[in-house]
Amino acid sequence: MNHTLRPTRTAAAVHLALASLLCGNAFAQSSEQTLQEVKIVGASEAGYNVVSTSTAMKTDTLLRDTPQAITVLSKELLRDQAVQSMTDVVRYVPGINPSQGEGNRDAAIFRGNNSTSDFYIDGIRDDVQYFRDFYNIDSVEAIRGSNAMIFGRGGSGGVINRVSKQPQWAAVRQGSVTLGSWDNRRATADLGQAINDSMAFRVNAMVEDSGSFRDGVKVERKGVNPTLAIRAGKNTSVVLGYEHFQDERTADRGISSQNGRPFETDESTFFGNAELSPTWSRVNAFTAVIDHDFGNGVSLRNRTRAADYDKFYQNVFASGPVLPAGTVAIGAYSNATQRDNLFNQTDLSYAMTTGSVKHKLLVGAEFGRQETNNLRLTGYNPDGSTARSVAAANPVFTGPIVFAPSATDAHNHGVAKVASAYLQDQLEFSPQWQAVLGLRYDRFSVDFRNNRNGATLAQTDSPVSPRVGLVYKPVDAVSLYGSYSIAYVPRAGEQLSSLSASNQAFDPEEFTNVELGAKWDIRPNLSATAAVYKLDRTNVVIPGPTSTDPSQLVDGQTTKGVELGLSGKLTRAWSVMGGYAYQDAELTATQSATARDGARLAQVPKHSASLWNRYEFTPAWAAGLGVIYRDEIFTTTSNAVTLPSFTRVDAALFYTLNPNYRVQVNVENLFDKKYYGSAHSDTNISPGSPRAVRVALNASF
Repeated sequence: MNHTLRPTRTAAAVHLALASLLCGNAFAQSSEQTLQEVKIVGASEAGYNVVSTSTAMKTDTLLRDTPQAITVLSKELLRDQAVQSMTDVVRYVPGINPSQGEGNRDAAIFRGNNSTSDFYIDGIRDDVQYFRDFYNIDSVEAIRGSNAMIFGRGGSGGVINRVSKQPQWAAVRQGSVTLGSWDNRRATADLGQAINDSMAFRVNAMVEDSGSFRDGVKVERKGVNPTLAIRAGKNTSVVLGYEHFQDERTADRGISSQNGRPFETDESTFFGNAELSPTWSRVNAFTAVIDHDFGNGVSLRNRTRAADYDKFYQNVFASGPVLPAGTVAIGAYSNATQRDNLFNQTDLSYAMTTGSVKHKLLVGAEFGRQETNNLRLTGYNPDGSTARSVAAANPVFTGPIVFAPSATDAHNHGVAKVASAYLQDQLEFSPQWQAVLGLRYDRFSVDFRNNRNGATLAQTDSPVSPRVGLVYKPVDAVSLYGSYSIAYVPRAGEQLSSLSASNQAFDPEEFTNVELGAKWDIRPNLSATAAVYKLDRTNVVIPGPTSTDPSQLVDGQTTKGVELGLSGKLTRAWSVMGGYAYQDAELTATQSATARDGARLAQVPKHSASLWNRYEFTPAWAAGLGVIYRDEIFTTTSNAVTLPSFTRVDAALFYTLNPNYRVQVNVENLFDKKYYGSAHSDTNISPGSPRAVRVALNASF
């Protein structure tokens, strides 16, 4: 519903500015004209509802004018749900499911496509395999459907973009301390202010030292992100930022399976050896953003991100199912990756009118370089063998392990370079009809060296990625859209480590998304969305019929689905966020003996739904209640192991002591439901957390 702006100091200033502008024009015509009432929906009134984004189109565009399924998690929602991980983020996003990531990295399944690389920050690629934190994040954008036109390579089924907190000229003084189950201990700080009229800074920091319901599993992480905003001229702004982030934890690959189901054991049971399964990551990233407004509808933005990543993981884990004899095989290996990323994007936008058609033109270029070193070692027994097993009743392996290179372990050096140019036009033919036309050209090259044998490989791909969308608005608050888009993944793989002599000659894998949808801003602070789509994956390389036959291409897979979403305020006191997804995802060609034509895709439920509610009983007291349902899933395309369906209930309680202090209690899995959240393989299954309580004291000054 629309609410007339209340007479606060900020509101009065807005009214005065608008009145001055309008009155100046009005008095030039007639001193007796009456000004229209100005109605504004502030962030606090909108709550969980976000109406626009600058990422999905690279221009500031209303979500209802964007022909693509998008869910934006606002800072209010991130705060209320106490979001700390990527798994927390995707729980309430239809069409995206969490994946285990071998216990050492973020992984998500976008409309049936498992990815560890389709993660961005402020629109720039952030694709090293590590666990991200959200201490310095203002909102999160989950964009579904192929979209290489905006994001370049990858983005096969969608992307997740984190929007970082930016300096403000108003003072920011916020902090939080969180304590919870299994020694959960975490603190954050957010400080900022103006230095003078031309400069402002902001610093976000975080430290955490926590345990887990899983035996021997722990996490330690810390981060700091100072940023500086500069008004470099009347129409120019510069934002500089640096982040140092460290994450150290146990690489936890969960439990094994037996007879096509998760092995029946306590959810705390660790298979393998937790002490010999460390993983850590170090991130040092510098960013610079320059904005300039030339006037007359022309603006320029240049973004640069230089990031150095250092990642290591070692795991001793269940490498097979629990056998009838009650034993389970234990595997071991380590992997180290160093990567240096440098990306630069330049976007020139121009608003113009030709006849009766309005245009919002975007011309852009992106250049990037990624240098990667990778080393994998195998875990050997002292006698040089790799076979080992333990009793499933007590699956902790205590024997010595020596990590050394095998003949096939990776020891690679690679340099990937990208040069891209793109053009997009957002056309408005009338208040009812809009269209989006976009085209991107990429030149993506990889030079790959196997340091073990000196072999070198090189591959260059030059795909052209179109994007077409049509929007019809029968009324201003409702849009009906159709879209067609393509994305691709080069033969070096999403993490640039899988180029081989058998696949380098083939074209990149293609992902084609066709989508119809509707978006309805029921009120300025409440929105509903619906999308029907078909996403096809083609150009999948598989081995030939015999060992002497060359590799061949097959169609791959298809996902057909429906997504429904709702976000905002049902009443002034009741905020909601949630959705429903139906996904029919299957292989369309036989790819191996365990990936047969017609098999269901891994970890894609046919039905899933979620709904988060927050209700404000009084200005001081509020409560939250969330329900998550997930249908049964197969752990892999072998369809040999099934994770059963589950319904989980979360809750929260909020108490505002005074304008400066708030207490927040979040309860995950309120009814202590036993369930399995995700997997990596048929024998790496992550149990869901038992009931967990976190209490946070949030302060602002």
